[in-house]
Amino acid sequence: MSNDKDNFNMADLSAALNDGDRAGLVNALKNKLQSLTGQHSELLENLSPTVRKRVEDLRGIQSQHDELEAKFFEERATLEAKYQKLYQPLYTKRYEIVNGVAEFETKNEAAMDQEGEKAAEEKGVPDFWLVAMKNNEVLAEEITERDEGALKYLKDIKWHRIEDPKGFKLEFFFDSNPYFKNYVLTKTYHMIDEDEPILEKAIGTEIEWYPGKCLTQKLLKKKPKKGSKNAKPITKTEECESFFNFFSPPQVPEDDEDIDEDTAEELQNQMEQDYDIGSTIRDKIIPHAVSWFTGEAVQGDELGLDDDEEDEEDEDDDDIDEDEEEDEEDEDDDDIDEDEDEVDESKTKKKSSAGNKQKSGKGQVGDGQQGERPPECKQQ
Repeated sequence: MSNDKDNFNMADLSAALNDGDRAGLVNALKNKLQSLTGQHSELLENLSPTVRKRVEDLRGIQSQHDELEAKFFEERATLEAKYQKLYQPLYTKRYEIVNGVAEFETKNEAAMDQEGEKAAEEKGVPDFWLVAMKNNEVLAEEITERDEGALKYLKDIKWHRIEDPKGFKLEFFFDSNPYFKNYVLTKTYHMIDEDEPILEKAIGTEIEWYPGKCLTQKLLKKKPKKGSKNAKPITKTEECESFFNFFSPPQVPEDDEDIDEDTAEELQNQMEQDYDIGSTIRDKIIPHAVSWFTGEAVQGDELGLDDDEEDEEDEDDDDIDEDEEEDEEDEDDDDIDEDEDEVDESKTKKKSSAGNKQKSGKGQVGDGQQGERPPECKQQ
């Protein structure tokens, strides 16, 4: 988070939101825009009249673009709502097949008849949502082995838009299970701007865990110290990683003045990660669940990344080749220096031996003149 006054930071945002008054947010944005407008007017004043006129023409074009963009967002929302209604019958059929509520005609009925009793015993598509979610890279990082037992009871996932305030809501429908009492867990995202998007806050269901079944905590037991009167082990609970932490999203404190820069940055990263998980479920898992279950969607994602990865690998190979060439050049330079050192040493020895054959006075001077010379002298 930057302290630059030009940026609309979390402090400005939180101050407007905590009072629950959206008009406050609008006023804060207006004040910020006014201050920016003042700075921009100074910029325009420094321009020549001809250039200033051109910039004004560009701003007029930008205004026309913004009007069209606003209509685009409006029509997109209407179109999206229309197709969400058209999707619903398909989602209903998917639910019925996955949970064994109904069977639909297939081309492989003969093959199914051959399965006999085994096919009759299996109900629906076991672990459908668990497998689909685990095949997604973003969600796989959130799901632990302990979570899998509970996620096997997941029957369906739905989402819909909310209007006041703007945002969307995810609904996770569970069968009766030994982990928690809830049949439906929800996660709601309140957005300030859906098109950017700017997240105001997220709200999750409070999970009613059965005793000893909480997956977001683990029980630690410590042996008592030697000589302690209390022979019973000491137990305490500790927060742990779990997909179900998704329903306890990070919250922005009411008093943001107590937050230092590092804490604010960490909080922002947590909120971004939380939104990434929610939008992945909304945009990828729900509409294409069967493709994630079979792994076809995984292959599609990987194909989309291959080009970038190959480019990075090629760049890495080029860097390695350049490094190797530089190393070889350095080694060649070292070899040349060593050869020059050997030549100089042999010359020195010859001159030194010749000096020793002369009178003692001249020999001492000769030894001093032929002492070790610095490298720059040798290269000359």
